[in-house]
Amino acid sequence: MTTIRDHALPAKPVASPAFDAATLPAAQGAYAAKVESKQEKYGSKKRRTLAEMIALGFQVIHWNGIDARPLMDSTGRIFAVLAGQPTKEGYPEAVIRAYDFLKTQGTASHFPATMRHHRRGLFAAINIGLVYGKGQTAPTWLDNKQYTPLVERLLSNKDITRMANFASFAFNLWAPRLHRYYVDYNTRLSPQLRCPFPKSVFASVAFNFGSNVWTFKHGDVCNLPYGWCAVQSLGRFDATKGGHLIFWDLKMVVKFPVGALILLPSATIAHSNIPVQDGEEHMAFTQFTAGSLFRYIDNGFHTQDKLAAEDPEEFARLMKLQELQWQDGLALFSTLDELLPDD
Repeated sequence: MTTIRDHALPAKPVASPAFDAATLPAAQGAYAAKVESKQEKYGSKKRRTLAEMIALGFQVIHWNGIDARPLMDSTGRIFAVLAGQPTKEGYPEAVIRAYDFLKTQGTASHFPATMRHHRRGLFAAINIGLVYGKGQTAPTWLDNKQYTPLVERLLSNKDITRMANFASFAFNLWAPRLHRYYVDYNTRLSPQLRCPFPKSVFASVAFNFGSNVWTFKHGDVCNLPYGWCAVQSLGRFDATKGGHLIFWDLKMVVKFPVGALILLPSATIAHSNIPVQDGEEHMAFTQFTAGSLFRYIDNGFHTQDKLAAEDPEEFARLMKLQELQWQDGLALFSTLDELLPDD
């Protein structure tokens, strides 16, 4: 209760009265988001500036990166949160050390050109964690091959771990029903499940490497559509001039200072970054869980094809339930009134 009083009571919401989270582009069954059309992809791989976004009519949110600001839609749902960061007990110093460690590890690693050109941007990225799809019959821990030693160093770093744990804590604070949903599925998947960070609820993490990392406009369509991913900003840069996170569906640009955490449904909200200034440094790391893991569990730990072949009646029942899954998922979001104490 003290935590709620400390964070939710003073929080200044960012209201989006013209936006309803129910309109976000979830695919049928709500285990993934709809893939962008060719028209939507056109021009998305473009470097954007803050001045350009302002000229396009985007609202700038001048956030300090510390105090939490929930994003609320027209129904009062908290569908995303500018979750901030702790300012005590050495956390800011841990953020600096985490960045310096990532920078050193990235500089010492060789990332071929094929790893530095992808749909999210022009930088190397390492994904770590549980994956399921592309013909797999069960979830498996991603094989990072020659980068496995790098992965082990990243996951064992105490400062990175501290940031990851804070992200999961903030997730529980602002969306307790959704967080419990993740915990329940993690428990059901155990012992197959190994989370990258034992005290964090997310099944996967992505580290970005480079001196000035920024992303193209994109949606992480394979993540759970009503789930949240945790994005944390790192580097040395002037956050008033660059590093902002763009929420395209909201026509909003958010100042995103070093160490700050933003929680958002990254599968269904198109987003990107504004680059930092020349000579400055920017990285990020993100935690997430693929929607396919939830589908695997809902299918009784079977693939779709295996379930349909072995138990057609159960398959038909689950397909019927999936018609309501998007609405059920939205109901896992909280409202500010629910989170605030009565007295």
